[in-house]
Amino acid sequence: MQLKIMPKKKRLPAGRVALILFLCQMISALEVPLDPKLLEDLVQPPTITQQSPKDYIIDPRENIVIQCEAKGKPPPSFSWTRNGTHFDIDKDPLVTMQPGSGTLTINIMSEGKAETYEGVYQCTARNERGAAISNNIVVRPSRSPLWTKEKLEPITLRNGQSLVLPCRPPLGLPPPIIFWMDNSFQRLPQSERVSQGLNGDLYFSNVLPEDTREDYICYARFNHTQTIQQKQPISVKVISAKPNRERPPTFLTPEGNTSNKEELRGNVLSLECIAEGLPTPVIYWIKEDGTLPTNRTFYRNFKKTLQIIQVSEADSGNYQCIAKNALGAIHHTISVTVKAAPYWILAPQNLVLSPGEDGSLICRANGNPKPRISWLSNGVPIEIAPDDPSRKIDGDTIIFSNVQERSSAVYQCNASNEYGYLLANAFVNVLAEPPRILTSANTLYQVIANRPALLDCAFFGSPLPTIEWFKGAKGSALRDDIYVLHENGTLEIPVAQKDSTGTYTCVARNKLGMAKNEVHLEIKDPTRIIKQPEYAVVQRGSTVSFECKVKHDHTLTLTITWLKDNGELPSDGRFTVDKDHLEVADVRDSDGGAYTCVANTTLDMVSASAVLSVVDVPNPPFDLELTDQLDKSVQLSWTPGDDNNSPITKFIIEYEDAMHEAGLWHHQTEVPGTQTTAQLKLSPYVNYSFRVMAVNSLGRSLPSEPSEQYLTKAAEPDTNPTAVEGLGSEPDNLVITWKPLNGFESNGPGLQYKVSWLQKDGDDEWASVVVANVSKYIVSGTPTFVPYLIKVQALNDVGFAPEPAVVMGHSGEDLPMVAPGNVRVNVVNSTLAEVHWDPVPLKSIRGHLQGYRIYYWKAQEGSLKRNRRHIEKKILTFQGSKTHGMLPGLEPFSHYALNVRVVNGKGEGPASPDRVFNTPEGVPSAPSSLKIVNPTLDSLTLEWDPPSRPNGILTEYTLKYQPINSTHELGPLVDLKIPANKTRWTLKNLNFSTRYKFYFYAQTAAGSGSQITEEAVTTVDEGKLAMASRQVDIATQGWFIGLMCAVALLILILLIVCFIRRNKGGKYPVKEKEDAHADPEIQPMKEDDGTFGEYSDAEDHKPLKKGSRTPSDRTVKKEDSDDSLVDYGEGVNGQFNEDGSFIGQYSGKKEKEPAEGNESSEAPSPVNAMNSFV
Repeated sequence: MQLKIMPKKKRLPAGRVALILFLCQMISALEVPLDPKLLEDLVQPPTITQQSPKDYIIDPRENIVIQCEAKGKPPPSFSWTRNGTHFDIDKDPLVTMQPGSGTLTINIMSEGKAETYEGVYQCTARNERGAAISNNIVVRPSRSPLWTKEKLEPITLRNGQSLVLPCRPPLGLPPPIIFWMDNSFQRLPQSERVSQGLNGDLYFSNVLPEDTREDYICYARFNHTQTIQQKQPISVKVISAKPNRERPPTFLTPEGNTSNKEELRGNVLSLECIAEGLPTPVIYWIKEDGTLPTNRTFYRNFKKTLQIIQVSEADSGNYQCIAKNALGAIHHTISVTVKAAPYWILAPQNLVLSPGEDGSLICRANGNPKPRISWLSNGVPIEIAPDDPSRKIDGDTIIFSNVQERSSAVYQCNASNEYGYLLANAFVNVLAEPPRILTSANTLYQVIANRPALLDCAFFGSPLPTIEWFKGAKGSALRDDIYVLHENGTLEIPVAQKDSTGTYTCVARNKLGMAKNEVHLEIKDPTRIIKQPEYAVVQRGSTVSFECKVKHDHTLTLTITWLKDNGELPSDGRFTVDKDHLEVADVRDSDGGAYTCVANTTLDMVSASAVLSVVDVPNPPFDLELTDQLDKSVQLSWTPGDDNNSPITKFIIEYEDAMHEAGLWHHQTEVPGTQTTAQLKLSPYVNYSFRVMAVNSLGRSLPSEPSEQYLTKAAEPDTNPTAVEGLGSEPDNLVITWKPLNGFESNGPGLQYKVSWLQKDGDDEWASVVVANVSKYIVSGTPTFVPYLIKVQALNDVGFAPEPAVVMGHSGEDLPMVAPGNVRVNVVNSTLAEVHWDPVPLKSIRGHLQGYRIYYWKAQEGSLKRNRRHIEKKILTFQGSKTHGMLPGLEPFSHYALNVRVVNGKGEGPASPDRVFNTPEGVPSAPSSLKIVNPTLDSLTLEWDPPSRPNGILTEYTLKYQPINSTHELGPLVDLKIPANKTRWTLKNLNFSTRYKFYFYAQTAAGSGSQITEEAVTTVDEGKLAMASRQVDIATQGWFIGLMCAVALLILILLIVCFIRRNKGGKYPVKEKEDAHADPEIQPMKEDDGTFGEYSDAEDHKPLKKGSRTPSDRTVKKEDSDDSLVDYGEGVNGQFNEDGSFIGQYSGKKEKEPAEGNESSEAPSPVNAMNSFV
């Protein structure tokens, strides 16, 4: 089935209406083909394209221009009528009409008057196909007449009376704009009491003495001529007597209880009620049996005028205005009727038909009252126009059937009622034209994949052609299950895919012929934003970056544009755009908003947005105000500053005491961020100032400006001094100290302290003294260390503080008089002793017992007194009343002496007699050093220094040692005792090239001391090492290398011969010979033959135990790698071949396990293996 476009309109889904309306030329609009070539050939009746307004008010000072433009083929000629009769422009030299145009220009600036050309004009545009006519254009010159002269008497009235100043402006064309001013051209102020009515009068609901003036002037401005006319000034004098009694409202306008108002549909309905009364009434509006339209209702002139815009018949009804004051209310009802000049329901449209076709012109209009419809043909009433058998009049419709070319004409529809008329031209053009395609040939369309593709095929023809579309050179007609064909010829591919690319052909046919056109379609990849800019929150002054990565079709040019709040970026050097990045430096508050990345190609556009929120600490609060000012409280209120996009969480309130601590701010309180007032507790006699800081998640704001100062009244102190103490500085005094009150706590002027004291358990009365604002008082002549009761009370000029608390104190201390007795020492072990003593009598302490102090020192026997001056003594103090203590950290086998003293706040008492004691022997420390010297093949010599702290008499040394094999396993342990007087020892009969580990310590009668460890290696067998070196040297000789090459060549020849004979089918026992003469170079190395297969990386070995000592020659440090060959005694004489391989590894001796004795076997080297093969 072929997909064709027929004249009949196709029903479309509702969702496609907007797209179709945009694309589609309606069939009735075919009379205006836009293609210039087509316009050159087609005939077309005239169409009025431009004309002057129906009510045309002209400026009499300028030339008159009456517009009339029309189009048609052939171009139409123009004629005019004036006041219903032909207007012969050739007879009036002041009237001209431009060629090809019907616009009239009347030159009245040189001569003539505008009033001469006042009248009703109508333009006719005519060609061979018909005649179109313009509206009736009523031309009237603008008028701005002067006020008639009148004598205005001064107006005198009493305070509170009502007043109306009439304006009564002259009638002008158009009506003037009215306003009231004074002699200085300043507008008079208006209010609910004084206002201007719609008629221009000035209404006073009641007058006041300030209304007295002599220059109330009404002005009329005529906008058309830009002139202003002025009324004579009106003088008003208000007598400043006692105002009239208050009265209820009455209406100044309109009069009576009811009135009527008529308005035309589409205009602005203005209703007015102005009332007088004392006090000034307030106006309210309601609509009876309905509500006022919300979106079209406006109140003007202090609600005295109600306006409804775009009024319609539904707005008809009764509107009530109510004037109300304290003494009563009055209402007025306005009955509104909305009439309507004619308006179109369906205006007639141009009709293009081919011979023999049928059609119709419809002209439908509405109005109130309903308009009358009349038809004209070529500007002549259809009743008297030439008869046309193809047409039939049916009220508002003309029906055409079987039209012919002579049926072409222009028809006018006139809809009129008493409020106006509508005139519309619509032509019937009968054409016989073969199809024409107006779209350019080979047009290239580029469309983004998965979007609709629209291929144009603008056409014209009469009768209306049918349209078919084809794809490709030999393609069939496109079907409607995939494609959509619009009535204007456009082919739509709803979802274009890559396979939609190709050439498409549009074919237009009617009974007079056929036309076709090719267009091309390319499908492009869509532009996509693969990384969108992200929401950012940054602090003011920082830098923020947005990223927008885009992927697009490589054949299209991409442009990336950044927008801020859908506008251009600010022209500021802080904004930097680099490829797909936008960076904003030094961010400000104004930079916050939505940033949009717009990626554009010639075919599509995508965008992505991100919001930037600029945050910062809040702005300081302001407008601090103190209210509810009481003696001990005040209310502080403030206005928060801008939170800078981070909510305020709390407010911090600080205060300054300008009287006592000026410039120093203290914390007062905190309140939540939702609170803007705080009730503050105050202290007496403080000159307060307050400031507030706002806090959000980023920190606190700067402080607000300080509030006004507030001085509270003085009062007696609320508190007494704290930290009251009584301590003597001398044995015969009592020093009473306290922490003074600060100025804030003084509560008033004249701060002093009453200091009182009483000896406890004495017979005296309280003694007291009043001192100035100080912090101590000294009582002299007191007994030594006697308890006293003490109290300190604050007072000022207003009175005393509450009774203070009593504290205990003591007079001054003196040194203790008695030493501890019966000192006993119990030696616990070689480093610890326990000391006991008897306490001293409390009275002899003469002060607060601090504790007991032990002095002890190490001394030589018999020289206890002689060298005491040079002896270093140690001190241990035991707090409180303890009578025993432990002396730790003593040296074993030493002679000690000690004494004990009692301690008070003044110092130490006399020492007890010295007590001496001895500590027993202890175990010694480790030997100071251990060295292994003179290593030989089978012996090692050890040298050492005695322990630095023998802690007794050394009895002997113990030496333990054991061998370490190649796998770092320890052998049998040998234990050897050495006399204490030795410092050198030689071990013999050791294994050569073997590592040994030594453990060495000293002994006393108390036991064994700490050990010192060391490791050493016996030397290597030089003869065997040299033999391995010589074998390696043979392997590097040239003659030996040549011999090996010859052997390899013979083997290769033998293999080739065997391969040839096998291919010939002969039998040759190659396998047996290969088994008999195996090549060692290709044999696997076995673990049991001691060759290469036995070697493993030293990293596989276990490391030596930590704490092992270095060898005796000190050449290898403790931290060196454990797998060094030197550690095993083989690395010293090892050699390397030319290729870097280590020969000594395989040619040297290898120690066997201890169970195998001291014998060694030689490992076969690669050289020996090759020699045996030869």
